[in-house]
Amino acid sequence: MADTATTASAAAASAASASSDAPPFQLGKPRFQQTSFYGRFRHFLDIIDPRTLFVTERRLREAVQLLEDYKHGTLRPGVTNEQLWSAQKIKQAILHPDTNEKIFMPFRMSGYIPFGTPIVVGLLLPNQTLASTVFWQWLNQSHNACVNYANRNATKPSPASKFIQGYLGAVISAVSIAVGLNVLVQKANKFTPATRLLIQRFVPFPAVASANICNVVLMRYGELEEGIDVLDSDGNLVGSSKIAARHALLETALTRVVLPMPILVLPPIVMSMLEKTALLQARPRLLLPVQSLVCLAAFGLALPLAISLFPQMSEEEEKPSRRGRSSQGHRENPDGVTSWKLRTWAIQRGGAVSRVGECRED
Repeated sequence: MADTATTASAAAASAASASSDAPPFQLGKPRFQQTSFYGRFRHFLDIIDPRTLFVTERRLREAVQLLEDYKHGTLRPGVTNEQLWSAQKIKQAILHPDTNEKIFMPFRMSGYIPFGTPIVVGLLLPNQTLASTVFWQWLNQSHNACVNYANRNATKPSPASKFIQGYLGAVISAVSIAVGLNVLVQKANKFTPATRLLIQRFVPFPAVASANICNVVLMRYGELEEGIDVLDSDGNLVGSSKIAARHALLETALTRVVLPMPILVLPPIVMSMLEKTALLQARPRLLLPVQSLVCLAAFGLALPLAISLFPQMSEEEEKPSRRGRSSQGHRENPDGVTSWKLRTWAIQRGGAVSRVGECRED
């Protein structure tokens, strides 16, 4: 029976090889190599592709059926690798991998930039009041929390208290830092009104960055004590590692700081220069549309760059102890190399989770 399934899968793969441009299709695997930054960058460009938001119900059913046919070795002749990769891209963009239910459009990764850009514009509005500062910071963290929950790992359900704890921690830290910095800037008598306004535009970045760090620490601090899953070179689970957890937490936190930097720092710099142009001075009504376009461009560039910084899987060589076990107590690889799930794709502008095949936040 297994030989028959293997033969059928091989026949399906052979039929799919008609496309010479696309690499051989692998079900549930990334299309591009994840060992290089460029490969990860192209991979995440596919993940956040907003065109998948406009896929019809009929096209989704066709994509799902095509993948099912490939899986069971009943693929019709003439199907190309490109068609299979496209079908997998559509399915992963719309359906949750555990429940196979459609993810609400604003909370999909492909909808993160279109639906998140208005929030970024709101965060960077000049002359913010106390109420508007609190509102936009709250809305930003609420959107992030919804994206996290919609893309959660449903095979290992976490208690609702864990999500609530991370959400409240992020909101409180973001709002308190944003409000506190704004108050300090307003009370700084040494600054001119123009300088004060310019500095206030950069306040959202430290507020959002600190909220991101607070969120990841509250959500994943338990991993530092329990460790995270460790795999050998064949992908087999061999134990857990606290060292791996420490590396994963550090790199995830670093990425969550890097991501909002170009989104919340570049637009104020660009807008401070554009506002001095004759066009915008003569037509102040264009300020908001222009700022929206600048934020959209910064967001669209920063998201794939930031989440491509680190591979989803990392390796570390650990020296075995006298008993042939690692310092963390799990079985060593024959090569002395231990791999672990970094899950650095659980990134935030505040908190978007990028799902790729079976790679999700546990």
